Amino acid sequence: MTTAESRTFDVRHVQLARAAFAAIAALMITFSSDHSAAVGSAVFSGFAIATALVHLLAVWLVYPAGRRWPSASLGAVTLVAGMASGLFPLRTVTGYFVIVIAWALASGVIELVAGWRGLSTRTARREIAPGVADARPVAPVGPRSESRDAIVVGALTILLGIALLCVQPAYSLTYRLDDAGVTGTLTGITIGVGLFGGYAAIVAVYLGIAGFSPRAAAPVEADAVVPDAAAPAPQADRKDSA
Repeated sequence: MTTAESRTFDVRHVQLARAAFAAIAALMITFSSDHSAAVGSAVFSGFAIATALVHLLAVWLVYPAGRRWPSASLGAVTLVAGMASGLFPLRTVTGYFVIVIAWALASGVIELVAGWRGLSTRTARREIAPGVADARPVAPVGPRSESRDAIVVGALTILLGIALLCVQPAYSLTYRLDDAGVTGTLTGITIGVGLFGGYAAIVAVYLGIAGFSPRAAAPVEADAVVPDAAAPAPQADRKDSA
């Protein structure tokens, strides 16, 4: 059986891969003067498909049985959103907002719930006998634990969806900078693409720091064997002396 110690890849590799793709998306949006729906949809499509592949590969390469549902769910939702955003007929202002908002709310909730369940599971003690809790200390969960990182990223993703809901896609404001002699138009899609770029930059920095941070020891597994020292010693049979 494959154990956590024998795995070539672990959670930090998933976080670093996600950080890398988020950083690429943030740089593409930051250094592009065109924040149209076509460009925003194309960048989001590439980001989503690459991130989905990371999640789906992690199902087999990183997570053991019983802990695969968050990565599989995130991979499926993100892959569908990335492929939909890559379709040319959907690369419109309305299509961009609908796809990104739906993805942000769905994936954010999944990651937030997974992180919350992870924290609850790690703080619970198993019973070694009916009514008898395991007295061994649970391994500490550090501030950079996977579950807490999932909660933070999930909350940030939900905030992205809420922020995009507050943007009016048809918004348009023409401005002029007299000193520089520059005239431009601020539109709803420009704000929407910029919000995604800002989200990608924050997630890239956070997951990058999380991936390079030291890890706490793994908690005691539920099926761990109780040491012999904890078990009561067998009583030797005594015979009455003649």
